[in-house]
Amino acid sequence: LLRSSQPLTGPNRRRCREDEQLLGTILDEDERGFIIDTRSAQAAKQARMGGGGTEPKSSYPQWRRLHRALDRGRPLQESFIRLVEACSDPSPSMDRWLSRLESSRWLGHVKAALSTACLAAQCLDREDSNVLVHGAEGTDTTLLVTALAQLILDPSCRTLEGFQALLEREWIEAGHPFQLRCARSASSHGRGKQEAPLFLLFLDCVWQLSRQFPFSLEFGEQLLLTLFDNAYASAYGTFLCNNEKERSVLCKVKESTHSLWAWLNQPEEKQKLLNPLYSHNPLVLWPSVEPQSIQLWQGLFLRWIRPSQHLDEAWAEIQRLVEGK
Repeated sequence: LLRSSQPLTGPNRRRCREDEQLLGTILDEDERGFIIDTRSAQAAKQARMGGGGTEPKSSYPQWRRLHRALDRGRPLQESFIRLVEACSDPSPSMDRWLSRLESSRWLGHVKAALSTACLAAQCLDREDSNVLVHGAEGTDTTLLVTALAQLILDPSCRTLEGFQALLEREWIEAGHPFQLRCARSASSHGRGKQEAPLFLLFLDCVWQLSRQFPFSLEFGEQLLLTLFDNAYASAYGTFLCNNEKERSVLCKVKESTHSLWAWLNQPEEKQKLLNPLYSHNPLVLWPSVEPQSIQLWQGLFLRWIRPSQHLDEAWAEIQRLVEGK
């Protein structure tokens, strides 16, 4: 499973021999691979107008290109804002609530992300093929798909330790620009041009997996909520800056801040994050993306509206029963 941060072409639509040679070395003579392009049709068109876009299929005879457009910028941010506004409506009727939820299109973004990740996982697991995930910049939808695909395929990524390593590898070290994407909360009146809740969309997709496979993830919802909170406002340095160079060279984050992982891995904190129902599952997780299977993440989007006392008590009772066995 590979990710691409560069367009598969050169200026003025010259052939990029380096890209062709690189992808050619990945496959044996009788093997084939898939390139999953997450750019929208409009983004690809704009890239072609600027001399980029994609190279002719004949330049990559062993690779098959699959287009699965995923929104990443303003459309995703606007969707998030509309959802937050709908969830903040003090007294909506049922019809108004359902209408606003549908018009936000947030659950459609969740479905699209999970569907594309399942496609990548299917190419790897069932076709036994190499997969290159390609996006506009390689730091947004590309990371979303590769991280979800690994969670679907690899049971080690579903442990608390493995999930932290996945986030560190696929989001932080790979250069997702947290400072730009999570500059303000969705309810803020000021909107940065580069804001987009890609990391939140990833966490939502993970929550969907945890709901459909309640025994297969070692961590619970509390970890996902904690990660969301710390991505937007944190006393720790884990999600600071936009890339590894900024963190290590310009801001020296490791020397001047504390790690979120060190805090979460303290025994008393770690216990709060674990799923008491967890049982190691070596199989691939194939989530349903049917409309009735994708649900609103109430624990996040309605966290300040719905009472959580009974849910917390039920969770504590589950933990007590499991520990008492």
